[in-house]
Amino acid sequence: MTDINQARILIVATDGFEQPELLVPLEQLRARGAKVEVAAPEKTREPGVIVAWNGAAQPEDWGEKVKVDRKLGEVSAADYDAIVLPGGVINPDHLRVNSQAIALVKDFAAQGKVVAAICHGPWILVEAGLAKDRKMTSFTSIKTDVQNAGATWLDEEVVTDQGIVTSRSPKDLDAFVAKIVEEVREGRHNRRAAA
Repeated sequence: MTDINQARILIVATDGFEQPELLVPLEQLRARGAKVEVAAPEKTREPGVIVAWNGAAQPEDWGEKVKVDRKLGEVSAADYDAIVLPGGVINPDHLRVNSQAIALVKDFAAQGKVVAAICHGPWILVEAGLAKDRKMTSFTSIKTDVQNAGATWLDEEVVTDQGIVTSRSPKDLDAFVAKIVEEVREGRHNRRAAA
């Protein structure tokens, strides 16, 4: 068991993340005492930061910049208690084809650590082989993708299956963060490894 004020949590994202889906967990988990770091692939729009997507389809829709603490290739699941995967459309679409990101998520799962994804973030879990035979949720537009990967999709604000935490959208963020805190306190989860 790890109390949240002793926990180390890694948020993995790249440019195009849904702004509140990174900022709210970052702020709320830090406010509860967790050490939270942001990791991103080496190549981003601007060195040392990732930029949120906060709109529909206009150049001015790029939102806040978030400082990157670590490069994706420098982090190890062994150093953290949980991984958080924000959504948006652009961010998880890029991460699900990033071999380092997928390997890292698989490693968190194999070690029984908390893996949390919101909105389109479950696309990354699908790619990592973590959806099969699990209960999950996601943004409704990827419901079929999650089901096709073998998950039972539930229309609930937060769904947990052996330490795999998923939520639908920014309106579910408070429940999402609360469930991450609860799952970290529970400690390691015995589950099958990713395929």
